[in-house]
Amino acid sequence: MTSQPRDAPQFFLTAPSPCPYLAGQEERKVFTHLVGGRAPALNEALTHGGFRRSQTIAYRPACERCRACISVRVCVDDFKPGRTMRRLIERNRDIIGFERENRPSSEQYSLFRAYLDARHSEGGMADMTVLDYAMMVEDSHVDTRIIEYRGRGPDSFMTGRGVGPLRAVALTDALSDGLSMVYAFYDPEQGDRSLGTWMILDHIERARARGLPYLYLGYWVEGSRKMAYKARFLPQERLMAAGWERFETND
Repeated sequence: MTSQPRDAPQFFLTAPSPCPYLAGQEERKVFTHLVGGRAPALNEALTHGGFRRSQTIAYRPACERCRACISVRVCVDDFKPGRTMRRLIERNRDIIGFERENRPSSEQYSLFRAYLDARHSEGGMADMTVLDYAMMVEDSHVDTRIIEYRGRGPDSFMTGRGVGPLRAVALTDALSDGLSMVYAFYDPEQGDRSLGTWMILDHIERARARGLPYLYLGYWVEGSRKMAYKARFLPQERLMAAGWERFETND
């Protein structure tokens, strides 16, 4: 008879529910808990296997009739922004991100609510309260940071801090081989800045500065307009049936 160690993770399967990305499809997820001292190592192993983290839960799709969700990670060392991305970087030179402990604030929540109300008013997170937001930020047993983006000030080159109103926020995990963007949101009134794309570009540079080879972006879903942007960050690796496969183009 075989037995599992007492601290071996237990996996569970959710009931079917409507897919938020592809009309007419149903989604199911397999998940486990990330708690205690084993959480960082388990999170690393599961991330490499295509899981994502949400608070103390690691999950991945386990849909019966669909395999459209594909884990994506950007190859940091070889990434070079194209002309449009370079213009975007230049447009946002007046913003700087400051990394701090994963602690929520009322200012973050106000921006979070404005973002949800403008961009995702029908989504599953639309009813999140300030306590829900605090749990999303704080409830982590892995190396998690908040990056707050504000305007550059006269002392920003020394302090690394911005000044003025909060423009964008990223909740980010640090792994041994990369950074993983857990969730990001931004001021919906700053649409001309394309802050969602720009935060990914900023995270690529943050990973590069740390000598980390990957930036994990979560799931790319072919056929979903919501997820199409992730395919633009090339070269990237996608988790296919035989393992991580490198893609240089989207052809």
